[in-house]
Amino acid sequence: MFLWIPLLAISQNNIEGMVMETNPGNEHIGLAGANVYWLNSQTGTMTKEDGSFVIPFKKEYDQLVISYVGFESDTLFIDSPKMVHHWLKPANELNEVVVQKKRDAVQKSYFSPQNVVTINSAELLKAACCNLSESFETNPAIDVNFSDALTGTKQIQMLGLTSPYLLITQENIPMVRGASQAYGLTFTPGTWVESIQITKGAGSVVNGYESISGQINTELVKPLTDKALFVNGYANMNGRLELNTHLNKNLTNKWSTGLYVHANRRDAKEDDNGDGFLDAPLANQINVLNRWQYQNPNTGWVSFINLRFLNDEKQVGQTNFDPATDKFTTNSWGSEINTRRFDTSWKLGYVFPELPFQSFGFQTAYNIHKQDSYFGFNEYNIDHESVYSNLLFNSIIGDTKSKFKTGLTFAYDSYGEMVNTEDFSRVDKSIGAFFEYSYDNLKEWSLTAGIRLDNHNNLGTFITPRLHVRYMPWERGSFRMSLGRGKRAANIFAENQQLFASSRQINILGTDGNIFGLDPEDAWNYGASFIQGFNLFGRSGNLTIDYYVTNFKNQVVVDWENPTEVSFYNLDGKSIANSFQVELNHNILRNLELRTAYKFYDVATDYQSGNLQKPLQAQHRFFANLGYNTVPKTNGSQWRMDYTLHTLGKQRLPNTDISPTPYQLGEFSPSYSLMNAQLTKVFSNIFEIYVGAENLTNFTQDNPVIAADDPFGANFDTTMVYGPIMGRMFYTGFRYKL
Repeated sequence: MFLWIPLLAISQNNIEGMVMETNPGNEHIGLAGANVYWLNSQTGTMTKEDGSFVIPFKKEYDQLVISYVGFESDTLFIDSPKMVHHWLKPANELNEVVVQKKRDAVQKSYFSPQNVVTINSAELLKAACCNLSESFETNPAIDVNFSDALTGTKQIQMLGLTSPYLLITQENIPMVRGASQAYGLTFTPGTWVESIQITKGAGSVVNGYESISGQINTELVKPLTDKALFVNGYANMNGRLELNTHLNKNLTNKWSTGLYVHANRRDAKEDDNGDGFLDAPLANQINVLNRWQYQNPNTGWVSFINLRFLNDEKQVGQTNFDPATDKFTTNSWGSEINTRRFDTSWKLGYVFPELPFQSFGFQTAYNIHKQDSYFGFNEYNIDHESVYSNLLFNSIIGDTKSKFKTGLTFAYDSYGEMVNTEDFSRVDKSIGAFFEYSYDNLKEWSLTAGIRLDNHNNLGTFITPRLHVRYMPWERGSFRMSLGRGKRAANIFAENQQLFASSRQINILGTDGNIFGLDPEDAWNYGASFIQGFNLFGRSGNLTIDYYVTNFKNQVVVDWENPTEVSFYNLDGKSIANSFQVELNHNILRNLELRTAYKFYDVATDYQSGNLQKPLQAQHRFFANLGYNTVPKTNGSQWRMDYTLHTLGKQRLPNTDISPTPYQLGEFSPSYSLMNAQLTKVFSNIFEIYVGAENLTNFTQDNPVIAADDPFGANFDTTMVYGPIMGRMFYTGFRYKL
C-alpha cells in the first residue's frame, strides 16, 4: 500500500532529514514547524509534525539555515545531497553560541499555501501585552476595537468581521467560543504565549467548520523549553497591577511540568471624563495553569496535558455604586460580571519509528464556563459545558511531495442560558469526518485541498470545502489564492453582552430556526495575496498585498439602527465584507525596522432600513510600527525601543434621529490617531525593566455613555463606542528569568 513506501522513494537531488530538540538523553524529539531554507534564497520548507523535511539541493547555495521559535538558529554547510539529522538547542542554554541570523519577530511564510503570519515572543515584548486581546497592537493583521463604554474589553476583528467569525484555538483546540466569546481573549495572559499564528481566509478543515474570516492559533510556552523561573510584574497609572510567574522543571528525561500563575487587580476608581461612570472596571483575576509534557522518542509517543482554573470578577457602572446596598435598586447604576472557568486538555501523538512521515494524533478537551452577571436591572447568566475530540492520521501518497490528513471530530456543547427570566438553554452535538490533501513540488507550486462532512443536531448535515494554492513565479515572490466555506451558530447574547448595559429592548425576529429561532450563519470566503521580498540599500524587506471577500449566504443580522432597541434577524438580501490591505516592511537600518500598512474595508449589509455600511467600523485605517534594538552585549544587555501608530478614519454611527436632541449623534465619528511607545532596558539575560505609554495623543471619545445623567431612563446606552474611553496612560514593569 502507498502508506508504507519508504523515504528512499525521494529523489537523490534533495536534502532529507529531521530537526529535533536537544534533551538530556539526546533522544529523537522532532520539532514540527521549524523553518529550513537556503541562506540568501527563497527556497525553503517547514518540518512536518514529526520534525522531518525535504528540500531541493541547490548547487549555488551551500548554507542551510534551520530555525524555530524558542531555539537558537543554526547554519549548516552542505555541499551534496545527503541525510541530515540536526538537534536545535533551546535559546536559554546557549549563552556562548554566536547567532548567525536574527529571527524576525513577525514572520510571513513564502512557502505555505495558506496566508499565515507568525508572531513570536520577541514581538509580544514590544508592548505590555497583559493578555491575548492586547497582543495584536503592534501587528496590522488584526484590528483592535473597543466593545463598550464600561468593561474596557477590546474586541478583535479580521477582514472587517468581528471575532465570532474567527476560529480562535489554543494549540489547535477551539478555545474562545460560546460563552467565552466576549471576554475569553482576556483569559490568556501574554506571558503564557510562545507564538501566535494568524491565518487569513478560510482555514484548514482539520480544525473544524466554524472558521469564516480566518483563524488565530496560540501556542503556549512549553515546560521543556521555557525558563526554569520567570517572573513578570506590571503596574499602570490607572491602578492596574499584575503578576505572572512560571515555574518549570524536567522531572525525568521523558516528563516535564510547568506551573503558571497569573493575578491582576484594579481597585482604583477612574473617571477622567467626569460623567459619573468608571472609565475602566474594578477587577480581580486569578488564573492558574498546570502543564505536563511527555516525550518518548524511542517508542514514538508525545503528549501534553493541561489543567487550568480561572476566577475573574469585574465591577462596572457609576463611581458611587456599592453592590452591597445598590444592587437592583435605583440608588446607583452598576454591574458585576463574575466568571469561573475550568479547562483540561490532552494531546497524544505517535510517530511511526520506521516511517517518520506517518503519524496519528488525538486531541480532547473539556471545559466548564460559568458566568453570573447583571447590568442594572438586566440579568444575564450562562453556564457552558463543552467537550471536544479530534482524531487525526497523517501519511503520504507515493512520496513526501503528496501528503494527506484524515480524521474524525466530535463536539458537544451544553448551554444553560438565562436572560432575565427567559430560558434559552440548548444542547449542540456534532460529529464530522475530514480529508485534506496537500501537494508541494518544493519549488513553484503547492496546494492544500480539504473537505469535511459534519452532522449537527441544530445546523443539519453539511459539507465544508476549503482550497489553498501557492505559486512562486519568480525569486522571493509568492502568490496565494484561497476559497472556503464556513458555518456557525450565532450565540447572540454571549457575543453581544454590551446590549444589556443599555435601555434597548431586545427583539428576536425569527421563529423557524433551531437556535434562538434563527438560522445558522453560512458564508463563503475567497481571496488572494501576494508577497514580494526585496533588498533596498542592502537591507531586506517585503511588500504584501491582500484582497479578501466574505459573502454571507445567511447571517444573523445585529441591527442597532433604532436607538430604543436591538434586533436580531436572518439576512434577507446581501451581506458582503470586502477587505484590502497593502503592507510594506523594511529594515531601514541595521537594527531599525519599519512596518507600515493601509487597510480599506467595505462591509455592507441589507438591514430592514436598507443597505448600510457596518456601524462603528473605520473604512480606512493606517498602521505604522518602528522598532529599534541596540546590539546586545555578551551578557545580553541592550536597549529596545518601539513606537506604534494607529490612524482610524471616520466611522458610521447607528441612527439616533428619533432620540431626544441632547442624545442624538452625528452620522459619522471623527477620525483620530492613537500612539503607543515602549522603552525596555535589558540589564542581562536575567533581568530587564520596561516603561511605556498608551494613547500618547490623549484622544478620548466625547460622551461615550449616552444619558449618563439618567441611567434608568429610556435613552441610556453604553454601546456607541468608536474610540478610547481612557486618556494617556503610563505603565512600567519588570521581567526576571532564570
